[in-house]
Amino acid sequence: MSLYLKQKLNGGKPVLISNLGEQGVRDPFVIRSPEGDKYYLVATDLKIHGNGNWHRSVTEGSRSIMIWESTDLISWSKQRMVELAPPEAGCTWAPEIHYDKTLEEYIIFWASMMSDKDRGKEKGYHRMFYVKTKDFYRFTKPEVFIDYGYSIIDTTVIEHQGQIYRFSKGKHVVQEQGDSFFDKSFTLLNGNIEETFMERGEGPIVFKSNVEEKWYLFIDEYGLRGYLPLETTDLVSGKWIMPKDFSMPFKPRHGSIIPVTQEEYNRLQKVYLK
Repeated sequence: MSLYLKQKLNGGKPVLISNLGEQGVRDPFVIRSPEGDKYYLVATDLKIHGNGNWHRSVTEGSRSIMIWESTDLISWSKQRMVELAPPEAGCTWAPEIHYDKTLEEYIIFWASMMSDKDRGKEKGYHRMFYVKTKDFYRFTKPEVFIDYGYSIIDTTVIEHQGQIYRFSKGKHVVQEQGDSFFDKSFTLLNGNIEETFMERGEGPIVFKSNVEEKWYLFIDEYGLRGYLPLETTDLVSGKWIMPKDFSMPFKPRHGSIIPVTQEEYNRLQKVYLK
């Protein structure tokens, strides 16, 4: 069991820079359209470097996300800034996208800090919200996706055999299983994935191997070793192990992983490994 990630493209330098909103961008998430001919990239509108006011970013930060589009992963559209979170939201963090085949719509979901004044408390907590869209220009009104009464952030999902497997950062990194994205009664498969392998974790990234029945789960041991990989051959079990050998080319932060074709791989190598 081993996992080796060997290359970073463009010399590790950015390929997209935010010139809108807070003029900082984090948590990029890329999805391929169901037709396979287009990519959509969404990201958090947040600049904390050189700012340092974390409290303001959480409670009075941007309610918008950033959007780019591409047909080849090389040339990207003009950056768009779209306000999605409700007016009372304190931030709009780590947006991700799920394409719902039944609805034939994209679902964008993210974490927002919300006040808890309706429960007689001043202190708020993060809830997961979502909107739906067909074209990334028109969006439904934001609705609550997950509210457990305490902060939930960094939710990511993967579909397998008609089931949705959901990973979130709450009190711990957890794994749940549901019949659909909007299932009202997800089953908890693992209530504390990270504790066996690391001191603390957030920003889960899950993806399937291209060559075998194996899934990888990356969890960020933030402030310490960065992303660490876990793997399983039985996604339903909720049980994970750490590869005996692995290496990362650098210390990535919260992002996403997608499969690419050989043609796309060759093009990325040609452009970004000069």
